[in-house]
Amino acid sequence: MQCQHFQAGRCQSCNWLDKPYPQQLQLKQQQLAALMAPFAPAQLLAPMASAEQGFRYKAKMVALGSVAQPVLGIINAKGEQVDLADCPLYPDSFAPVFALCKAFICRARLTPYDIASRNGELKYILLSQSLHSGRFMLRFVLRSKNCLASITKHLPWLLQHLPELELCSVNLQPAAAAIIEGAEEIILTEQTVLAEQLNQVPLYLQPQSFFQTQPVIAASLYRTAAQWLAELQQQQGQFRQIWDLFCGVGGFGLHLVQPEQRLVGIEISAAAINSAQRSAAELGLSKVSFAALDATAFAHAAAKAPDLLVVNPPRRGLGAALCQDIERLAPGWLLYSSCNASTLAQDLAQLSQYQLLKVQLFDMFAHSSHYEVLSLLCRKSSSASV
Repeated sequence: MQCQHFQAGRCQSCNWLDKPYPQQLQLKQQQLAALMAPFAPAQLLAPMASAEQGFRYKAKMVALGSVAQPVLGIINAKGEQVDLADCPLYPDSFAPVFALCKAFICRARLTPYDIASRNGELKYILLSQSLHSGRFMLRFVLRSKNCLASITKHLPWLLQHLPELELCSVNLQPAAAAIIEGAEEIILTEQTVLAEQLNQVPLYLQPQSFFQTQPVIAASLYRTAAQWLAELQQQQGQFRQIWDLFCGVGGFGLHLVQPEQRLVGIEISAAAINSAQRSAAELGLSKVSFAALDATAFAHAAAKAPDLLVVNPPRRGLGAALCQDIERLAPGWLLYSSCNASTLAQDLAQLSQYQLLKVQLFDMFAHSSHYEVLSLLCRKSSSASV
């Protein structure tokens, strides 16, 4: 991928961009192999490669510049304002939307927030696109409600010029800190969710619910998990109950569960749970339940394990407390999706009752050192002929 900002030294966010992509993938696979070596995986599968550009369907842009000349991008390590409206990580469809956002900032007189002086209102522009429909979700992160009336007044102009805009909202983030989002979200459009569909599974994205930045690799990740489970159940028989902890909008669980199986999905975000429930209803899954709870607390209170436990924790991993409860509950099978192979390794070291069967790298974050890992484990007393 060629990027003028990286070559000029203005933006180093893609800190591996100086390496050819095949080398990036090789280095990631080598790191993963080294981290997993102590656990002797039965299979370390070939990595799932990413497209080299145009793969990020979610953008977080700092609002900079002025009302007359807005800049959407970053402040780099040198303190320079860098406009990334033409960043090649995003699909071609993003550039004209960023241009309309800049025009809207001028029209609605949205003053970009200045960190040093703590003046201004507009902090971030958050833009997401559905891979399935091409529709957009646009969020304005403001310091206060001072500009809310102006955004509401001029929103019909934006909707006229951007008919693909499905959902528009204002997020209030009053803290003078490097925090992207606040707790309060004000939805300004009739539509309250952005519909996505991966592998024929409908998923609904709300403004504050987590979803992967790269839907193509996310679809591959979910599809692979479903394939692994199908192969496993051919050998072991049909599982009766699945738990999906840190389930988000339900991506893993809804790909895995069959109509006759019971699925329990747990996620702290109520918005994500609402989306997961909507998807389950649309799929006609009557034995599925989702709840907005803390995953660690849920596991700690549980007395009986599911047949399969699916976990997709944040970068910090499962942590000691949850690992202890997994050991106590002793589900027969564990499917672990990780966005941090180092914390995955830390968790595996604590899951001493489990044998690592399969590991595969999914390159969700090309041109950086980050990647996603899917792993399948079985309790050592279970049959492991997979």
